[in-house]
Amino acid sequence: MDSNQGKPKYYILMEDLKEAIRSGKIKPGDKLLSENQLTVKYGVSRHTVRKALSMLQNDGYIVVEHGRGSFCADTVFTRGSSKNIAVITTYISNYIFPLLIKGIDNVLTEQGYSIILKNTKNSRAIEMACLEDVLKKNVDGVIIEPSKSQIYSRHLEIYKKFDECNIPCVFIHGTYPQFKDKPSIVMDDEKGMYLITKYLIDLGHKNLVGIFKTDDNQGFRRHIGFVKALNECGIMYNPEMVIWYHTEDKLLKPRAEMIEMIRNGVRFDAVVCYNDQLAHIMINTLREIGLSVPRDVSVTGFDNSYSTEIGVLGVTTVEHPKERLGAMAAELLLERINGVSEENSRVPRVIEPQLIIKDSCIAR
Repeated sequence: MDSNQGKPKYYILMEDLKEAIRSGKIKPGDKLLSENQLTVKYGVSRHTVRKALSMLQNDGYIVVEHGRGSFCADTVFTRGSSKNIAVITTYISNYIFPLLIKGIDNVLTEQGYSIILKNTKNSRAIEMACLEDVLKKNVDGVIIEPSKSQIYSRHLEIYKKFDECNIPCVFIHGTYPQFKDKPSIVMDDEKGMYLITKYLIDLGHKNLVGIFKTDDNQGFRRHIGFVKALNECGIMYNPEMVIWYHTEDKLLKPRAEMIEMIRNGVRFDAVVCYNDQLAHIMINTLREIGLSVPRDVSVTGFDNSYSTEIGVLGVTTVEHPKERLGAMAAELLLERINGVSEENSRVPRVIEPQLIIKDSCIAR
């Protein structure tokens, strides 16, 4: 049976031209046949040709220049095994990311792939530019950590182009709200923060300050775990004991809010931090004010990064298997490249958290 049976002529023409672009028969910058030539070649009306070209233009496959004709867009990917994988993370050179990238690289290198590495600095605008640049290159797949993943993405059309070009994407650390069904590798952030909060409560802490990042999935899920542990242990949740901050505020707001709490006489015996970097900042802030950690205040982090060792003090935290997470993301992407259906990889693959007890907490 003809797969085109029942389809409009303009749609058949559009699909035929799109396949020629995707396969590389028509390359970026190439001029397409004129409307008259397409009319003759496909035996259709001029109206049909114009409608097909309009659809290709709207989807970003061609650029129409008045008086010159239609050209294949520079950003269109041409299908073919390039052995290149784009890896886009929020950061590259610090915190957990070198080991994360190492895990990705170990798996991909073994399979003969090369990495095109980019970072967004957790900026949506930079992420959009990175994705547009990747679309100009010949890549077989993308591993991406979304920037500010708790906020709705405004550049869905770019991700749609990856789907149209059969370039699989795997998300790490979370997905945008619109992409919850996309293949992803995540930590169980909710359970991790539940474990660490429950640990503090079991030590006798009753007045806990929580500090969370508001613009990514991790902050949102970790806050849920914090609240769940409080509720289960009969401690009333007090929103005034929670400090929220955005990426741009991370070096200023948590510190300033903590100092303000102390000046206002707010009583607390523990600080639960979004991550280890923030725990580092809080411990130094408390020390500057004259409070001792853990004698006066217990402090916890999350991620078990290099910064959990602050002087002689080890910070109680949650393990983040950085290399393993990176390796799992690479393995999932290779499954997609090798034909495992998206239906079989839609449910997020979740890494179970593990509590790492060190010196920054004591019983009350």
